[in-house]
Amino acid sequence: MSITEKDNQDIIGREDLNDIEAILSVTNTDVDEVLHAVRDDSDALFTWDYSLARPNLRRLYEKAKTGQWNGTTDLPWETPVDIEATIAADQAAIGAGIDPSQYADTPLAKWGEKEWVEFGIEGRRWSLSQFLHGEQGALLCTAKITETVPWYDAKLYASTQVVDEARHVEVFARYLEEKLGGGYQVNAHLRMLLDDIIKDSRWDMTYLGMQVMVEGLALAAFGFMHQLTGEPLLKQLLRYVMSDEARHVAFGVLSLQEAYAGMTDAEIKERQEFAYEASVRMRDRFLQQEVWEKMGVKPKEIVPLVLQDPTRMMFQQMLFAKIVPNCKKLGLLDRNDGWLRHRYEEMGVIQFEDWENTGDEYLQFELGKDAPPPVPH
Repeated sequence: MSITEKDNQDIIGREDLNDIEAILSVTNTDVDEVLHAVRDDSDALFTWDYSLARPNLRRLYEKAKTGQWNGTTDLPWETPVDIEATIAADQAAIGAGIDPSQYADTPLAKWGEKEWVEFGIEGRRWSLSQFLHGEQGALLCTAKITETVPWYDAKLYASTQVVDEARHVEVFARYLEEKLGGGYQVNAHLRMLLDDIIKDSRWDMTYLGMQVMVEGLALAAFGFMHQLTGEPLLKQLLRYVMSDEARHVAFGVLSLQEAYAGMTDAEIKERQEFAYEASVRMRDRFLQQEVWEKMGVKPKEIVPLVLQDPTRMMFQQMLFAKIVPNCKKLGLLDRNDGWLRHRYEEMGVIQFEDWENTGDEYLQFELGKDAPPPVPH
């Protein structure tokens, strides 16, 4: 077994990054589950030092106070959404997200326009559902950070993010229910990642898992959907959420820079492994096995081809456009002989390392400005 295979076995539970059997074996065993309990054994820390010790975090706090919006009154919920027409128009403009020519010997070869539009509708419902579940994860994680981070300025900012995340859960849930007729259960890979983030008692791991990894991927995903969809209500909803998410990722980057600067190589290795595991879990969930099942297609027949589909590969790689430069700014790419750099090379996402990091660019996402396009600066 090579070093890479041993690392993969120890960290993600399989030797081969693209082991289809192992990926698809991770499924929801209780699709009707409503409450999901995770043991959270962390110390709640008071601090009696109320001095302004971290001006960057205080500036972020001030931005958060002036950047609040109301999901009930600031979004035009009266906007009618014809989801079939919306998806048909979106697909006409940008395609279905995969290349139909890659599936000549599969059931997809027989699909007509009706099936592709249905696939797009289910994919939209699935994507927004996972956004929703991830936002609830962020709600819980930021409440935990407010308790566990030892810095006064960080506690102040984290408290504003709790409000932000509640608002995000509210608007995604409402859009799914009122405009799309309901959503999907949480993807098992995403649930595993959220569980791991919540379970870890170390405050910086909550930051790394949620603020940098999950929120970083979400910011990229929201940006692509915002740019590509023509549906006006969803477009505005995503723009409002993005204005918050950019601050959230910046909060993680600004905080962890200080924390990681003083850590040993052994401590950093744990953070590198955690970042890699989070990256793989997030990549695996975008294989959308629940959507394929809903469409009557066996995931085992399709997922191997999806992994090799150039269109899907490009989309999945672009989702790491925020994560990789942020990891570089935190010093995670090159410590320990470039351990995380090598993992990202294997995943095909290292090309984003010199894109602008969110710790520097978050002001570009403020409301009232044009949203930055998901391209290098």
